[in-house]
Amino acid sequence: MSLRLSTVILPYLRWHEGGRAAWQRAEQLGFHTAFTYDHLSWRTFRDGPWFGAVPTLTAAAAVTDRLRLGTLVTSPNFRHPVTLAKELISLDDISDGRITLGVGAGGTGFDATALGQEPWTPRERASRLAEFVPLLDRLLTEDSVSYEGDFYSAHEARNIPGCVQRPRLPFAVAATGPRGLRLAARYGQAWVTTGDPKLYETGTPEQSVQAIRGQVEKLGVACTEAGRDVDELDKILLTGFTPDRSRPLESLDAFVDFAGRHAELGFTDLVIHWPIPDSDFAADEKIFERIAMEAAAQLA
Repeated sequence: MSLRLSTVILPYLRWHEGGRAAWQRAEQLGFHTAFTYDHLSWRTFRDGPWFGAVPTLTAAAAVTDRLRLGTLVTSPNFRHPVTLAKELISLDDISDGRITLGVGAGGTGFDATALGQEPWTPRERASRLAEFVPLLDRLLTEDSVSYEGDFYSAHEARNIPGCVQRPRLPFAVAATGPRGLRLAARYGQAWVTTGDPKLYETGTPEQSVQAIRGQVEKLGVACTEAGRDVDELDKILLTGFTPDRSRPLESLDAFVDFAGRHAELGFTDLVIHWPIPDSDFAADEKIFERIAMEAAAQLA
């Protein structure tokens, strides 16, 4: 399989002031998927405009035809499986089966306290995800679900007619720890990583590749334990969080070199951030579009 190129469009633009145009341009450029972040607010964008992921994806579905759409990623921080399932089934219907759900444990950012709760520990986040994903799987594949868990409950939750995509829309599970990797191996159609965050500030690109190779190997072990072939899972690298930072977007050659090194690790999909001026995701738009249109052919 040749390496696929996707993008993530942060939901900070008003729809009629650049938001719609970005999603339509992503389709024109030939990206496989356009994702958005599912946060209530995020990092340096907290005090500026920031819109909801599901309404944004719904609008994007209405103005595109071929582009796959998805979250990267949704977490239990402010989501409940019952209400989320209803939104996802609706979104999958509106898009005619073009939705991928990126899902992960979340972190300690603004989402973690926006509902008034104390931030959950890493152990609790992992435990919640371990309940969240299987319940969501049931809600998206069964007409009626009742469940009583440690964190989530459902009472005769109806989800008819289910997803357009059968048996349900695909899950892309973001994980690097053992519990999350087991979830990816059992429930995922794809696995997502951003690399090793400990290397972002002081690590080298070479160290990052080695760390990611280790993650891929652990995913393989988890798949073996689950009785599954690791090659069944797509492997997605969300770029911009390795020690390479934005350097791969400085030229087509730089990107092809970066992408080639990660394709050798088994990645099927690379995701690059849509350029945002005066941010960590600033990039030359002409180079970005050239990468979108030409890089995949050089990596085939």
